[in-house]
Order: sequence, then structure tokens, then C-alpha cells
Amino acid sequence: MSPNLLEIRSLRVSVSNERGAVDVVRGIDFDLEPGGTMAIIGESGSGKSLTALAVLGLLPDNARMSGSIRFAGEDIGQWSDAQLCRLRGNRIAMVFQDPMTALDPVQTIGRQVAEPLRIHRGLDSAAARAEALSLLQRVALADPARRMDNFPHQLSGGQRQRVMLAMALACGPDLLIADEPTTALDVTSQQQILALMADCVRDRGMGLILISHDLAVVAANVARVLVMYGGLIVEAARTEDLVGDPIHPYTRGLFAARPQLGQDKSRRLATIPGNVPDIGHFGPGCPFAGRCSYVAPECKTIRPAERRLDRGRQVWCSQLDRIGAIGTAGAA
Repeated sequence: MSPNLLEIRSLRVSVSNERGAVDVVRGIDFDLEPGGTMAIIGESGSGKSLTALAVLGLLPDNARMSGSIRFAGEDIGQWSDAQLCRLRGNRIAMVFQDPMTALDPVQTIGRQVAEPLRIHRGLDSAAARAEALSLLQRVALADPARRMDNFPHQLSGGQRQRVMLAMALACGPDLLIADEPTTALDVTSQQQILALMADCVRDRGMGLILISHDLAVVAANVARVLVMYGGLIVEAARTEDLVGDPIHPYTRGLFAARPQLGQDKSRRLATIPGNVPDIGHFGPGCPFAGRCSYVAPECKTIRPAERRLDRGRQVWCSQLDRIGAIGTAGAA
């Protein structure tokens, strides 16, 4: 049996629209070991959230998936919805990007946090409510005993996000997928939530996939990073290697665009030229070819092959010699 908790192979997600079916995730591979932590970063529309939804079998009705998704040795990509329902909220949980739409507006907070405990753990109403209160205390929701009987619209965005995290952690999942889990939180609350997830990884051996636009959060909280663009992974590396020495031109552009403490206010932030192409309009070559300063003619017609460098780094770029990346990172 594979030692990995999660194995993704040749994952594709196509979405049907007025132009027909277009590929949004276009064949990606990655692994996550038990207790491993990983982030997926990239601009909006790169395929990050759809990758996460595919793992849970929660793709929208107009989306179709192909490829292999193996969780704890089981090919869950072939499971029925009834089988996946026994997995979701139990062994795999997700903190969704928008807690206002993810929470049920007509159910109290306490009932929603208690629900997975009743369904997956078989607790009665009183025991599930007591455990739900403990979970809300753990995620530092203010005055949790009173908030238990509130509805989602009575909470702030940050409070709703804490409730989402409490629901996700209720059954002690093997894998937590967190899609922008700190977006609605102030800096202090953000650190508390991230520390709680780190505790669960350390104490329970829980795997974590963090989807985020916040490169500082990513740098401080995961061991490995996948960079996605145009439905493909363009670079994958240990976090310290990616932050210290980004290689792919797109990764370099992302990190160059970060504001820096002490930066001269009169100096404009660096930007990546051009715009992300519309879904389905990436062409046969490198998805970043239209915005890349190292582009060569073959970049527009041939998809780059994977290049494996030292320390487990993977880069999908045909111009590494021109960029000078081989000299700094070393070939595997």
C-alpha cells in the first residue's frame, strides 16, 4: 500500500459553458503524506479551488472530472455520492472560502457544528451539543455558549469562519482542506486559527492542504508549495526553497509583486504584465507564454516537460538554462 495519504494523478476538470466543455484543471499530479502540509497558490482562475472540490466530489453540476484520486489507498474518484458522504466531514473536511454561503442560514450555529458529530460519531443531541460548545471554545469564538443559538447572519465574517473551522475539526479528520481560511480575520485572529490548524497537524497527524493568496501565510505554515497557473502546476518545491529562490517566471512574478516592509512609498509595486487568459484559451504550449519575459517560439506550441531539480523541486519550464535556474538549484 502507498505510504501517501492523498495521491492525485492526471486530474482533469472540465466545465461546460456556452462555448462547450473547457478544461479548467488540465492534468495535474501531486502527493501528500500523512501529517504533511501543502499549499496551492496562484491567481484567481488557476484551478486551485476546483482541485480541492474534486477531491471531495463537490464539483458543480456543469463540471466533469477524470483521472485518479486516491485517499488512504482507496480510489475515491470512482466512489458514489453516498460513499463520499460518509467521508466528507469525517475523514476529509474542508473550510470553504465564503462561510456565509457555506453555512445553512436557517440552522443555528450550535446545530450545524453538532451535525457531523451526530452523523459520523453517533452522538445523541445532548452529547453532540456539549462537544460543539467545546469546539467553539477551542476556535476562540467569543461567548460561545450564547453564540450556539445564533444564526449565521448574526455573526461577523470572522466569527463565521471560526464556526466553519469548528465544524471541519469536529470529527478529527485525516485531511483538512482550507480554502482561504483567514480571509475575513484580523491579524491576531488569523494567527490563532493558523496555530490551531498547526496543533491538529502536530497532535493528530492530520494532513493539511492550504489554498491561499497570502504568500506570508503560506511561507509560515506549510512544508511544500504547489504553484498553479492556467490549470497546470508550474512549480512545486519545499516552502523554504520556493520562498528563498523562486524559479519559474510566474513564481518569480508572484513573489516580486509582494509589498515589502520599509519599501519606498514612491516606488511602484512590481506587476506581472498582461492578464490571465480566459478559461479555455490557453493554447497548446506553456500557459504563461503570453506574459513571460523569457518566452521562446516553442513555448507557445509545446507544453513544457517536467524538470526535476534537487531537494524534490519540480519545474515545468523549457527555458531554465536561459533563466539561469539550473545553476542555482541544481539538476536532480
